[in-house]
Amino acid sequence: MPPVPESVLLEHAATLIGQADALVVAAGAGMGVDSGLPDFRSNEGFWRSYPALGRAHMEFSRIASPQAFRDDPALAWGFYGHRLGLYRATTPHAGFGLLKRWGERMPLGYGVFTSNVDGHFQKAGFDPLRVFECHGSIHQLQCLAPCSGDIWSAAGFVPEVDQENCRLLNAAPRCPDCGGLARPNILMFGDWDWNQAHAQVQQQRLLGWLAAASRPLVVELGAGTAIASVRDFSERVLELDGGRLIRINPRESAVLSARDVGLAMGSAAALAAIDALLAPAGANTR
Repeated sequence: MPPVPESVLLEHAATLIGQADALVVAAGAGMGVDSGLPDFRSNEGFWRSYPALGRAHMEFSRIASPQAFRDDPALAWGFYGHRLGLYRATTPHAGFGLLKRWGERMPLGYGVFTSNVDGHFQKAGFDPLRVFECHGSIHQLQCLAPCSGDIWSAAGFVPEVDQENCRLLNAAPRCPDCGGLARPNILMFGDWDWNQAHAQVQQQRLLGWLAAASRPLVVELGAGTAIASVRDFSERVLELDGGRLIRINPRESAVLSARDVGLAMGSAAALAAIDALLAPAGANTR
């Protein structure tokens, strides 16, 4: 069969938005690329952003691990400190605002499931009580040991990083209970000590909200198959909750049903193109 024209797919996506009673935003790492955040999907992209790690041939999975904090805290916090500063300084792209507006028009509003740790949904104005960060958040800290179940804000930590050598220059954050080294409250590779308490509360809240929806629409953005947390969630909504799916991904946009839509586009461009087809607020979109 010939491919479906992009214009037809966009019209279908706009129709699905008009029919839904709840918007489920499911976002992977590709969501942040249009905001200017680095692409970690390959060693080449990762090492372009962190040349010191490239020179050492250190892959993302090695530096993004609790063991890296034990072996070389200044290097591990150089990497995560740089990311923390980058996420604080970067403005989320306009697509975030479009999703928020679409969700606010729906009878049950919106919920967010994201594997991103950057906090950009909250920064873009999304209600924090409607966001589930399944891998945690760089804006929260926990004890590396860990000595307790406490999680606390990273707001008071301002990292000074030697970017050329990927090393933290100032003091790393410490645990307020034991004085030991702190780490981001993020699920890392080979991580048996991630404190899930906050994420579990977020999860329960999102699933409770989703249970009330009869026509949920998942808009999945930048979620690949290599780490399938977001895709697994999207497909669970389709299977268990009778939802429909708009999958936006430049490389992996295929969907299993003709009732759903796959758009081989970047997040910002796809959301803007769909929004241009939507009726103004207050108009009959059904």
